[in-house]
Amino acid sequence: MNLASRLDAARGVAVAPVPAAPAAPVTTAPAAGFTGPPVPDALSRLKDRVGKALFERMGSRMNDPSLSEDQLRAIVLGELDEVVEEESVPLSSDERQRLTAELADDVLGYGPLQRLLDDPAVTEIMVNGPDSIYVEQHGRLSRTASRFNSEEHLRRVIDRIVSRVGRRIDESSPLVDARLADGSRVNAVIPPLAFSGSTLTIRKFSKDPFTVDDLIAFGTLSPEMAELLDACVAARLNVIVSGGTGTGKTTLLNVLSSFIPEGERIVTIEDAVELQLQQDHVVRLESRPPNIEGKGAITIRDLVRNSLRMRPDRIVVGECRGGESLDMLQAMNTGHDGSLSTVHANTPRDAIARLETLVLMAGMDLPLRAIREQIASAVDVVVQITRLRDGSRRVTHVTEVQGMEGETVTLQDAFLFDYSAGVDAHGKFLGKPVPTGVRPRFTDKFDDLGITLSPRVFGAPDVPRQRSWS
Repeated sequence: MNLASRLDAARGVAVAPVPAAPAAPVTTAPAAGFTGPPVPDALSRLKDRVGKALFERMGSRMNDPSLSEDQLRAIVLGELDEVVEEESVPLSSDERQRLTAELADDVLGYGPLQRLLDDPAVTEIMVNGPDSIYVEQHGRLSRTASRFNSEEHLRRVIDRIVSRVGRRIDESSPLVDARLADGSRVNAVIPPLAFSGSTLTIRKFSKDPFTVDDLIAFGTLSPEMAELLDACVAARLNVIVSGGTGTGKTTLLNVLSSFIPEGERIVTIEDAVELQLQQDHVVRLESRPPNIEGKGAITIRDLVRNSLRMRPDRIVVGECRGGESLDMLQAMNTGHDGSLSTVHANTPRDAIARLETLVLMAGMDLPLRAIREQIASAVDVVVQITRLRDGSRRVTHVTEVQGMEGETVTLQDAFLFDYSAGVDAHGKFLGKPVPTGVRPRFTDKFDDLGITLSPRVFGAPDVPRQRSWS
């Protein structure tokens, strides 16, 4: 008798004998081409009933801050055993194990997302309502067979995520940025803003941060480009990482920050802490949204201003997206050189224009030429990272900001991505970043500081280098 028949028998419904068959699995692995939500099997229906009963029995203990994760797990598993026994449904050991694991994920983890979060091949999770979950793997999007039981189930998971980092989401504040314990970035939007049901976007981060050697192996950077960027950070040049959404700006910023020498005091400023700096002397600051009365907000701009009184050697702003750009540029121009940040833009020239716009958002009545002069004197290098149509992420420009000519900020490319090599049979780009052969003006500072680069960095014949990036 299969599980569905046993459930009917347990309720007193007469059933005809049928050959034994294993319970149909509920698939949670990504499945490309999936066209609709799975049909709940008997075990899933049982799980829904047991889950509701379990949440009722747990009550306020679910959010009791005095309970450790281990204590909460022990209580949940104990209550779960009692609820399953009360159902009086005969379950095989495999079925009981599956039921317990899935309910533990619902109560203690992130429900149907837990297995996706545990899958190292998944880099992004996108929930478009309770019945629609997509993932990104190897640069490609696909729909999965995972689903939430209901909108209420999805909201419980969202509440669990945001409450753990001191944030809230409700009708008065229907969207929020948060993070998971491992640093993964989370954005949630609930109705009425999300018309088709609550949406949740999770950008996962590797438990072991990517190193420069990893990015070289991926083809994101070339060894010559990595050597130049290492020298730029060591020489305390101000670097802006530019790129579109999902291009890997934060990952690249992490790698650039790894070039900062030990012994320097680094202050990082972010909306939601994501950076994974490996140095010892790091102060991590995070902005704060307003409370339920609309008060108490601490903005990125507030934190940038405050960081100047914290004796920083380096200031790293996770992303410039508003008036804090003016404060960041002023800090770069007043002795806090060696700073790093990111900006949303598609080319280095667009990045300069974007910074102009962001400075205007500070509300200062500054002439455009004065803003451009601030940018030209503050920013030394723009590193452009792009997500190509084959799903790969490549640094396509390393560009020097040379100064002003008339009313225009002048730029000079040191590296460009070579598209001329075309694509292979699988649509993958064969090109790589190549030096333009032009030696940037800032290399004069390298000479003053005793920083040497191998001649082939700028396209000269290969000679032994001071440091290997293979």
